[in-house]
Amino acid sequence: MFASLSRAARRRVLAGAAALLAVCGVLAWWLMPFGSPAPSGSVTFSTGVSTGVYQRYGDLLKQDLAQDLPDVSITLKESEGSQQNVQRVANGEADFTVATADAVAQYQRERRPGWERLRGCARLYDDYVQIVVRKGSELRNVRDLRGLRVGVGQDRSGVRLIADRVLAAAGLTPDRDVVPVSAGIDTMPGLLERGELDAFFWSGGLPTQAVQVLSERFPIRLLALDAALIDRLHAVGDSTTRHYRSAVIPAEAYAKAQDGRPIETLAVANLLVTTVEADDDLVEGFTRTVIGSRDRIGRQVHPAQLVDLRTAIYTEPLTLHDGARRYYRSVKP
Repeated sequence: MFASLSRAARRRVLAGAAALLAVCGVLAWWLMPFGSPAPSGSVTFSTGVSTGVYQRYGDLLKQDLAQDLPDVSITLKESEGSQQNVQRVANGEADFTVATADAVAQYQRERRPGWERLRGCARLYDDYVQIVVRKGSELRNVRDLRGLRVGVGQDRSGVRLIADRVLAAAGLTPDRDVVPVSAGIDTMPGLLERGELDAFFWSGGLPTQAVQVLSERFPIRLLALDAALIDRLHAVGDSTTRHYRSAVIPAEAYAKAQDGRPIETLAVANLLVTTVEADDDLVEGFTRTVIGSRDRIGRQVHPAQLVDLRTAIYTEPLTLHDGARRYYRSVKP
């Protein structure tokens, strides 16, 4: 039948068929999903003690991740703090965590199992060292803690790492010149209030809820860490101490504890940590949510307000994960 058509008719039939094929091709392309498949599966996020900033941050972040990554199931896992968090990610017990830069650097320096697998996703907010004492005490500096009962954080916490170093910089041997009490922020305020501690160390975002609540029911104040002590920390020559910097706790952080005065201290950055094996799409999505959720989470966890896209990319001492790098490139102005 096609052969019996005139040449002009055949041309019209062929042109129509070609147009139909083109339309079908465009329709098929339009119906195809764009980009890579959405991340899916189960993820474990190691947080911190129940009343600490890490845990509160993790609770709120999980809500945003559920919206942005609906096919990913997020499980939060409480921990003693930064040192345990780094270990969990390095050995595969967790997929993501938050940990201080000094704890990460310590793990790398000791070349502990899995150290080479660790990667950074974002620099988050800074932790501030807070040394809490009763307001009526005569304690004025770290050296005055000699012979006293001092809460130094749990054994695998970032607080313990900093407390030991600060005590040593002040000329005290942590396990000999003070009575170290291994406890977390969930119990140290109560121990101080009951007279079972003379002081305690905490390293966290400002304000830390447990410290703020304690200041509102019990008279406390904070000891200062002056620049000379921080210089001595840096002079140790340990590559991990370079992550400490001089900082100031603003007067309004704990209004009742500070009597309108700022307090000198030291600060260290928190990092969002994963491993080199983590899926690029998952890491990109996770990082996107962390940056995008800043304002919402920051209304309840104030340190989250300090997450800044301009500095988030600086995850030293960790190499930036490829998925996180892809996110930062996608939002680069």
